Amino acid sequence: MHLPNYDRLMREYLAYLQDIRGYSLATLTTYRIALTQLSSNYTIDDNRLDIKPFRLILVGQAAKTISKKLSAVRGFTKFLNAQKGYSFDLVGDYAIKIPKTLPKPIATSYIDEALSIASLQEKALIFLMYGVGLRISEVASIELKNISKEWLIVHGKGNKERQLPLLEIVSKTLEEHITFAKPKTYLFEKKGKTMSINQIRHATTKLFKSKGIKVTPHQLRHTFATELLNNDARLSDISKLLGHTTMASTQIYTQLASTKKLQDYLAAHPLCR
Repeated sequence: MHLPNYDRLMREYLAYLQDIRGYSLATLTTYRIALTQLSSNYTIDDNRLDIKPFRLILVGQAAKTISKKLSAVRGFTKFLNAQKGYSFDLVGDYAIKIPKTLPKPIATSYIDEALSIASLQEKALIFLMYGVGLRISEVASIELKNISKEWLIVHGKGNKERQLPLLEIVSKTLEEHITFAKPKTYLFEKKGKTMSINQIRHATTKLFKSKGIKVTPHQLRHTFATELLNNDARLSDISKLLGHTTMASTQIYTQLASTKKLQDYLAAHPLCR
């Protein structure tokens, strides 16, 4: 047995995630793909929604991809139960272990090299990710009305708002960029529209590539967090700055800090010289 109105319910769920929950386009795309795959790979028996056929078609995919697709199915099921009058129990929804990988921070010297040849716009982009710790999606959505000399208001995952302090050099660069580029609504615009995430990613990676360095925007955010931790900032404060909903998301940076401290020790100890 299958849901006769599956496609409509799927569209309503995705609209709910976009309009009410504020999910990003990338997440919505992942969820749409997952639920489209699910549409012909499940069975219903009484209130049991069996997704074992769906699990079979995911075999061979990366653990992280499988985990995201299962999250889409769980969320869809909760939506059906909470808002559409169903009472499904998922069958075949067993957890998958995702290997933890440490983010790779960028050496400050590499960032300095890139900044030495960066345009005003490129400097502003780098400073917001490396100097404020923003996600690339948050950079793309910054509105002029949310920028002051000392503070920046951003809307992160789930459309959650946070107020962030601006370093003097960051504030000055943003002011110069605004004066030069004259954007109308968003901080970064191209042909009257906000720059897309892909355009920002391309501009950032291209700049570093011109210096022979392979860097992603997310690495700049990781470097921001790692630098703060290495300089004894509190983990709880870093978590708030990054917009993490749980401390567990920030905890991974403690491993990076421990690695850095070991490297400093090995470089400084007389027996290691």
